[in-house]
Amino acid sequence: MSGEERAHDARDGLYDRLKAYEGKPAAIAGRGKDPVNLPMIRHWCEAMGDAHPAYRGPDAVAPPTMLQAWTMGGLSGHQDRSEAYGELLGLLDGAGYTSVVATDCEQEYLRPLRPGDEITFDAVVESVSPRKTTKLGTGHFVTTRMDVRAGGELAGTHRFRILKYAPAARPAKPAKPAKPAEAAEAAEAAEAAEAAEAAEAAEAAEAAEAAESVEAVERPRRPRPVVNRDNAGFWEGVAAHRLLIQRCAACGTLRFPWLPGCNDCGAGEWDTVEAGGEGTVHSYVVMHHPPFPAFDPPYAVGLIELAEGVRMISNVVGVPYDKVRIGMPVRLEFQRVDEELELPVFRAVEDGPAAGPGEGER
Repeated sequence: MSGEERAHDARDGLYDRLKAYEGKPAAIAGRGKDPVNLPMIRHWCEAMGDAHPAYRGPDAVAPPTMLQAWTMGGLSGHQDRSEAYGELLGLLDGAGYTSVVATDCEQEYLRPLRPGDEITFDAVVESVSPRKTTKLGTGHFVTTRMDVRAGGELAGTHRFRILKYAPAARPAKPAKPAKPAEAAEAAEAAEAAEAAEAAEAAEAAEAAEAAESVEAVERPRRPRPVVNRDNAGFWEGVAAHRLLIQRCAACGTLRFPWLPGCNDCGAGEWDTVEAGGEGTVHSYVVMHHPPFPAFDPPYAVGLIELAEGVRMISNVVGVPYDKVRIGMPVRLEFQRVDEELELPVFRAVEDGPAAGPGEGER
């Protein structure tokens, strides 16, 4: 927290009022809208591409990462949010921090959840940060901790952090330089036809100058991928224009993204196979917001099912974003985005089979 932000908090006393909500309940005696059930587990696993045998069959358990899913209220919401949490959010809204973005979550799993488990939960306001300034704007981080129970027994905890903020003002566009006095006098003295021609020429010159200045500004670079010992081989393959899929040395199961062990049998030994490059759009979203300097929205992000059977997320190129469709055939290519980074993307294949309906937009 900077000295200026401390001074601001001290002047208006807001932070002291926000801190008073730490330890107060955020949700009381909440109940999951459905018991743990196999259809939701199946839908989750299909969406995630997780074929682990523990999540199917008569002795199935729920994937641990579904912990929050069993507590969510859906479109109709929950009625168990506490009065104190509503007051906290109202206090932030009243101070001008009316926008909200989820920033991160942490989960701890204490016991598996099984079909038929009835879910209950309570949540508490764990912390409210001092005033922070981010690229999105200035505001306060609010962290809640939810204790999730199955049949009254603690099954896991879920920490969820949001930023309540006032959006940063966009920089004003620079004013156009004033015309020299001599040019103004000449324009006034010129005939109407000559003035119109001069204005058109000036606009064309300004447009050309603006275009040159835009080109001169260095485009922000894409975020760098996180390369570690578990996925370094994948990025080495990309550098060589090869899309490599892991294959378990014990059971032969293909897996993507790269992982240190096999989801099916748990074996740690593996080799790779090179993808042929053919695939179809299994699902997709069109990204409109939030804007990032290195990207040009709107653009399509697809979940691509490769011919080998695994799925990966990448951009769909070669077709307008609003023409992407589920089932659309695509083919791998490698796109250089700057002098250091090249990425696998998928280009729509013309004259492919009819595709299904559109998906969602974001």
